[in-house]
Amino acid sequence: MKQESAQSRRYPARPLLGVGAVIFKDDKVLLIERGKEPLKGWWTLPGGLVETGERLECAVRREVMEETGLAVKPVVAVAIFERIMPDVEGQTEFHYVIVDYLCDCTGGTLAAASDVAAAKWVALDRLDTVKMAPGTPPVIEKGRLMLAGIKG
Repeated sequence: MKQESAQSRRYPARPLLGVGAVIFKDDKVLLIERGKEPLKGWWTLPGGLVETGERLECAVRREVMEETGLAVKPVVAVAIFERIMPDVEGQTEFHYVIVDYLCDCTGGTLAAASDVAAAKWVALDRLDTVKMAPGTPPVIEKGRLMLAGIKG
């Protein structure tokens, strides 16, 4: 098995735990364009890795703030998502288990930061106009349905 380093995200010894945030405003969802591999140039939900000793909800708040400048309050887990990406030889190059949370935006000013190339609100009826990471659209839809149930 290939091993880049003990702290590397590439060729991990075990899956890495991450969090993501599904954040709606009016009929839009917040997306970020990844600035680094994996999936550099693809649009996805804001989020990142959980640090040792950090609670999932705290990780969501920290990651969203670091990447977008927005403060959020996690409301409920929407999905547990696996992203397993093999290299050209079939070896597992990236392996993440991501817990996505439906979040309320509580403040801040939207600005791409950290390892994010861009951040923007995308109209739900225009999601097909952005190059979205595989698996992201179903999580957004599940979050939309959950939000409708909470509000309804």
